[in-house]
Amino acid sequence: MRELLSDLRDWHTAGTPFALATVVAVRGSAPRAPGAVMAVSATGAVAGSVSGGCVESDVYEVAAEALSTGLTLLRTYGISDDEAFGVGLTCGGTIEVLVRPYVEESDRAALRELLGTIAAGEPVALATVVCGAAPAGVHRTVLAGRAAGSLGDEGLDAAVTEDARGLLAQGVTGTTRYGAHGERRMQDVTVFVQAYAPAPRMLVFGAIDHAAATARIGSFLGYRVTVCDARPVFATRERFPTADEVVCAWPHTYLESTPVDARTVICVLTHDPKFDVPLLAAALRTPAAYIGVMGSRRTHADRTARLREAGVGEAELARLASPVGLDLGARTPEETAVSIAAEIVQHRWGGTGRPLGELAGAIHHAREPGT
Repeated sequence: MRELLSDLRDWHTAGTPFALATVVAVRGSAPRAPGAVMAVSATGAVAGSVSGGCVESDVYEVAAEALSTGLTLLRTYGISDDEAFGVGLTCGGTIEVLVRPYVEESDRAALRELLGTIAAGEPVALATVVCGAAPAGVHRTVLAGRAAGSLGDEGLDAAVTEDARGLLAQGVTGTTRYGAHGERRMQDVTVFVQAYAPAPRMLVFGAIDHAAATARIGSFLGYRVTVCDARPVFATRERFPTADEVVCAWPHTYLESTPVDARTVICVLTHDPKFDVPLLAAALRTPAAYIGVMGSRRTHADRTARLREAGVGEAELARLASPVGLDLGARTPEETAVSIAAEIVQHRWGGTGRPLGELAGAIHHAREPGT
């Protein structure tokens, strides 16, 4: 939804009705994960994507039908030999897409409030009935301390609110099922919970050219990027225009004072022992998802020896991605940034890092981020 904020705000301002098509389930290989959104306005404009092009044309027609009838529609798209060049997923998987119209001003106003919450970076989850013993398309907005909207039953509202907060705390989008009154371990109502947690953080230490390239690709991947360096002549906004913030401070001091969670990635590009050793000792005490460190193999050996002398254990050292990045043969700062980004993505989703042409089986890994 974040990538649609600008378009949806424009349509809201113009009073233009629109429909949102959301991927609510994926089976097998698919180009987009649950939560991918495509929006179609009543004027025919399109924003976003649900499949990278495979089924968008048909979803466009379903959105037009939803806008015309005012009904929420659920469609399933798969593949068979006969469908390969028709409306279907050429990757071989199956997706379910829920298409909900926003025709009434009250509906658009509720969504406008949700968009404002997302834009402000406040954690929020949107729980939407997909099918079953509650009307398809009704939804409930869930925040840490409050909730708005109803799925039509107090018990169902309570159960969904509790589960949505749990998913939101993990930053995970998923499907839950209940009895008509919120009973657990029943299948009468299917609810899709889309979690909008704040963007994960990328902390880049060392204000060098490689850091500028890494900050750019980090922003492209959806991270909130901070660049930190103790040298004021290098840690400037002019050198890092794409970073969300540039901090002039001793790296380990800053790291110890800033929030780090299980989605945070840390890139240490300083390759200077007086910065690296205290910084990495602090980083290895955090729950960060990834800690990558630049340097040659000789630098790596010297650095790990210094960390051992500082009391860092072998299990902690094993967390380091050092030397940082995948072996792409990178030479320039930009190529090195691609190598670092590739390793971060591989670590997040459990990929092999090998060419897909050398492998068999599913292309898209089922692993959830953070697991």
